[in-house]
Amino acid sequence: MAAPPVVDLPIGDERLARDMAGGLAEVEKLLRAAVESEDAFITEASRHLIEAGGKRFRATLVLLAAQFGNAAAAGVVPGAVVIELTHLATLYHDDVMDEARMRRGSASANARWDNTIAILTGDYLFAQASILLADLGNDLIRTQATTFSRLVQGQIRETRGPRPGDDPIEHYIEVLADKTGSLIATSGRFGGLLGGAPPRIVDRLDDACEAIGIAWQLSDDLLDVAASTTESGKTPGTDLREGIRTLPVLYVLASDDPADAGLRELLSGPVPEERLDEALTALRSHRAMDQARAELNRWADRARADLAELPDIPAREAFMSLCDYVVARSG
Repeated sequence: MAAPPVVDLPIGDERLARDMAGGLAEVEKLLRAAVESEDAFITEASRHLIEAGGKRFRATLVLLAAQFGNAAAAGVVPGAVVIELTHLATLYHDDVMDEARMRRGSASANARWDNTIAILTGDYLFAQASILLADLGNDLIRTQATTFSRLVQGQIRETRGPRPGDDPIEHYIEVLADKTGSLIATSGRFGGLLGGAPPRIVDRLDDACEAIGIAWQLSDDLLDVAASTTESGKTPGTDLREGIRTLPVLYVLASDDPADAGLRELLSGPVPEERLDEALTALRSHRAMDQARAELNRWADRARADLAELPDIPAREAFMSLCDYVVARSG
């Protein structure tokens, strides 16, 4: 039997593949039920991004992490849904802040309706996640609260930008850790806690998943430059066009090589459409891409080191393969 893909990653172990496929089907069912309201419009707005698809990456990590305990424990699927609802809520808010018009190949909620509806829908998803979370115990409530604090702090730091004297690259990695790494780390922690894994295992899962989360975002940075099409649905150069300073761009801006003066000037703000191909071509051949790949590999290796301390079961091999996948997807 061919194993179903998880985040485009085949799972070789047949039993684990069945468990993951079954678990994700349950997550999908509860995810839709959790946002259902007596008001048909609220249900429609809340399901907008759910229906648009997505990899369910964070829910997948909850299910995988639960394999280090009792993966069939009653709280595992609700915990995965809490994580997925939290992630979806941040997307509604991010699209308002970024003035995004598209999300997952469909009109964003703010484009389909307006900013107010998008913000309130995101708030509603946070509320529905909290209702599910209330039945999962104080440890998970505390973990979610800490994660939410990190998500908001990361967004504030990104919006404010580095302060005078801050290293822009260090600031950027810290923002990634809070905005992306924190919720992915919590996915691993939730799975371990809800599956009843020993505390040492839960901590390793937390650390490994945070590193995977940072690596995942760094691979997106590289994809935006290197790929002809990207898995996120964005066309190449989207970040450049919007003036978003991703890691390769930050390395160029930090360069004091006189030969980089023209590229530094081009990348110092949003790149005009008519110069986008020029910027992409220059970046693709620049050493900044190798520097960014080295940073991506460093985080993937950090995740592998934590994973190596986990019990040798098929779920650990799946996590290891995920590290390989995150690196390989960057091109």
